[in-house]
Amino acid sequence: MKKSILISLFTIAVSIPLLLESCSKDDEMIPIPETEQFEQNLSAYNIYQGEIKDLIPSSDFQLLELSASLFVNYAEKQRLVKLPDGEQMTMNGNGSPIFPNGTILVKTFYYFNDERDATLGKKIIETRLLIKNEGLWNVATYVWNESQTEASLDLDGFDTQVNWINLSGNNRSIMYHVPNQNECVSCHQLNSEVVPLGPTLRNMNFEVMRNGTAINQLAHLQSIGILNDFNISQINQIPDYNNESTNLAERGRAYLDMNCAHCHNPSAWSKPAGKGYDFRFETELDNTRILDRKNKIKEVVQNGEMPYLGTTVIDQEGVDLIIQYINSL
Repeated sequence: MKKSILISLFTIAVSIPLLLESCSKDDEMIPIPETEQFEQNLSAYNIYQGEIKDLIPSSDFQLLELSASLFVNYAEKQRLVKLPDGEQMTMNGNGSPIFPNGTILVKTFYYFNDERDATLGKKIIETRLLIKNEGLWNVATYVWNESQTEASLDLDGFDTQVNWINLSGNNRSIMYHVPNQNECVSCHQLNSEVVPLGPTLRNMNFEVMRNGTAINQLAHLQSIGILNDFNISQINQIPDYNNESTNLAERGRAYLDMNCAHCHNPSAWSKPAGKGYDFRFETELDNTRILDRKNKIKEVVQNGEMPYLGTTVIDQEGVDLIIQYINSL
């Protein structure tokens, strides 16, 4: 059964533990790109057709799914991409493809009122946009109104109460944190530049349903002309860490990759990068520092000290997975 433990947002904001020691805001901040003027209302981007609360993408936006996803307070997420006419994403190894200028990445966070019956509707909280202009990724957050008819630009962030019924029929209630622009930039950086995190080729390299047919997602993106042609067998895969039939070691590493590696890799923020951790999935175990810091890692995840941003409740299932994985080493 899922068990949520509320974490003090004030403690997270002030302490900012990063496994071994705190990190100051000066260490995290990089310049916020300002090459894109964001619209005040989300509807100006024509992302959805019909009633926007139904989240039905318009023909210009394509669905992106991930085999492993970042945990954010048990929220559901819809990811979309729009490319300029005639442009393509280009393969760049197993990581994020090269996106052309003018690309719009959309991620919307919502909760089903009752996870057992999607027809009972949902509560949409926020939509985050990444727009690439002049080679830089610009970030913005849009907060949905109570009537679910519009979302408005909000770069300051705030907290809101969310209630829903989970798959087990239990009433859940959490304080959801909508990040401010600085928080978005803090996580979405690599080599001191703002970057997308989730939609890597290895994380999109799995079978999805499109038009009622099962197809490899990368093959589908190639078939509709928005991903360049290459041999998909060249691309690695990252497993779904929620799939209990998958090898425990792969599940554990996949969880660390998706929930921790954006901070804990050599090209991330200066402080976490300097600790020597490297939780990327492809990194050899001996080079991750997992083996020599097992107790410390277990301590911080059990105490809710990590992750630094993005959650206000502990992912108890994720913590259990990490403990099980580390104990197996």
